Amino acid sequence: MTPLIVRLPNHLGDACMSIAALDALAAAGYALTLAGRPWLASLFEAYSWPTVALRGSRREHIRALRATASGSRGLLFTNSFSTALEFRLAGIASTGYARGGRSLLLSQAVPVNDADHMVEYYHRLASTLIAQPPAVPAALDLRVSDAARQRISAALADAGLARPYVVLCPVAVGLHHGKVKAWDGFTRLHLELLGRGHRVVALPGPGERDEVRRVLPQAVVLPEGDVGAFAALLADARLVVANDSGPGHLAAAVGAPLVSVFGVTEPEKTRPWGPRVRIVGSGRGWPSYESVVAAVDGLLGA
Repeated sequence: MTPLIVRLPNHLGDACMSIAALDALAAAGYALTLAGRPWLASLFEAYSWPTVALRGSRREHIRALRATASGSRGLLFTNSFSTALEFRLAGIASTGYARGGRSLLLSQAVPVNDADHMVEYYHRLASTLIAQPPAVPAALDLRVSDAARQRISAALADAGLARPYVVLCPVAVGLHHGKVKAWDGFTRLHLELLGRGHRVVALPGPGERDEVRRVLPQAVVLPEGDVGAFAALLADARLVVANDSGPGHLAAAVGAPLVSVFGVTEPEKTRPWGPRVRIVGSGRGWPSYESVVAAVDGLLGA
């Protein structure tokens, strides 16, 4: 096994879209160590891959990487100059895309193909380290640990909620070119689903609880949980409806039926990846409420 330390993206959605690339590397004989945000340990709890949580200052990042490297090669799924510098200062010879003026910091700088979807983007980079790379799969396959399933089962039991249920993910953090990324139809949709007899549940991310309660006032809002428990909740959902956001990509990665609502970002590059995903809307504007409901009904079998 060839040791390889992989710097994963900082955002949940991008980390999910790198799963096909990670699976290809592992199948090719690489012993992976994943470095990045502290929540990676929970996201990849079902895997044997060690994780390195990068906290604090750049100096602390370099110290953590140096302690883990032990002769490993590096692969950067990030595009930033700073992450390439950290790996270089940690003594890790790394492969990454030639972006941000960082080519001189890399042992192998790979030309960029901006036409790629992000799943293809990460897979293409990983393929430079594989003699006979596989094709990009039609679906992602994020494993969910038994421990994560137990944690979410306990949370559902505490809330008095039984399966089946529908998960709504109404929050999308940040702006895209100054525009809000969250669809404004979630309040109406959750009331309609409740009126039809569906159980509607949400699990807020850190700091999102008040906003979720505002948008979904009659839904069951679970206590904030870890990413692994969230994956388990989504994996067992009858349906998930989400913005172009981390939760949407997490739902697609565990194979949940998903309606993904777009309004300002580009589905061509960032749509959730998988055969059970229905995209509604585009980067040119939000869809009508009726078109979202039609997609929801299609996946619910209504």
